[in-house]
Amino acid sequence: MFKSIKPTDTIDDLSGVRKAAVLLLALDGEASGMVLKTMPTQAVEEVTRELASIGSVPPRLRDEVVTEFYNLAVSQSWAVEGGLENARMLLANSLSKEDADAIMQRISHQVRKTPFAFLQKAESSNLLTFIQDEHPQTIALIVSHLQYAKASEILGGLPTAKQIEVVKRVANMEQTNPEVISEVEKGLEARLANMLNQSFEKLGGINSVAEMLNLTDRTTEKSIMEGLEADDPDLVEEIRRLMFVFEDINLVDDKGIQAVLKEVENDELSLALKTASQDLQDKIFRNMSERAATLIAEDMEFMGPVRVSDVEAAQQRIVDIVRRLEDAGEIIISGRGGDKDLVV
Repeated sequence: MFKSIKPTDTIDDLSGVRKAAVLLLALDGEASGMVLKTMPTQAVEEVTRELASIGSVPPRLRDEVVTEFYNLAVSQSWAVEGGLENARMLLANSLSKEDADAIMQRISHQVRKTPFAFLQKAESSNLLTFIQDEHPQTIALIVSHLQYAKASEILGGLPTAKQIEVVKRVANMEQTNPEVISEVEKGLEARLANMLNQSFEKLGGINSVAEMLNLTDRTTEKSIMEGLEADDPDLVEEIRRLMFVFEDINLVDDKGIQAVLKEVENDELSLALKTASQDLQDKIFRNMSERAATLIAEDMEFMGPVRVSDVEAAQQRIVDIVRRLEDAGEIIISGRGGDKDLVV
């Protein structure tokens, strides 16, 4: 039986497998998926079990695990360390001081980090709580440097009056003095340090496992899931439900869509498509006869209000059909490794 990490645990209390799980959680999903691909199957199964049961990881403990891994990697390798300082030393030994300084100035400008990049790690809800009392000009400066999706979440959570003020300032914003940006950034980073560390505590659990397995190839994913199923079939079912959702049917090719539709009743399909995106509806209709598509569309139009839970249940039943057909090798889902087995 696995035990969650306790706040009082130290790095000495962790087994090697648990340290590996903590390290994977400190990486982003894509990097973790790549690491899993290089590991032996048995090791992957052990680490995956830890990932699913590890719970919250105190930031202090996470940092200790990452530091230990880094020190081990450095001590076992003579690889050349990159970075601007090493580039500066290399140029100083190869060129005149004037030429080296000129090149470094251009390089430094090119690799300079994006302002407020550290905010991308913060949960939008936490970030909103923190900055909503800031001056509209400061908020405008911040959101203009965030990715559009996160900026829109922040903007949507502000009071209407402040939304208008922020939007006006963003619209009228021209070049901002780099020193001003740097000053605001330093102040925010220091004040947000605790909040950013707390966001790491939300890592771990079944969601993390699902995200990582989504990025592995189909063979690796299948091997892991089969290994887990013998010990905990309920856990495997939870992971599978998170790995593939109804909208992911967009990733099934046309031939696969047609195979799925053969096993779905029209009334079930009409209900499931009630909240589907237009892209998915269009893809489904393209793989039906014109008459059948018209009937489904009419059913959806005149169906009236339905419970969200009923729609989700219908969608899940169709997802289960898709997963069963994929496991049987009868359909292919793009991006999940099945295309590698095709014979051309």
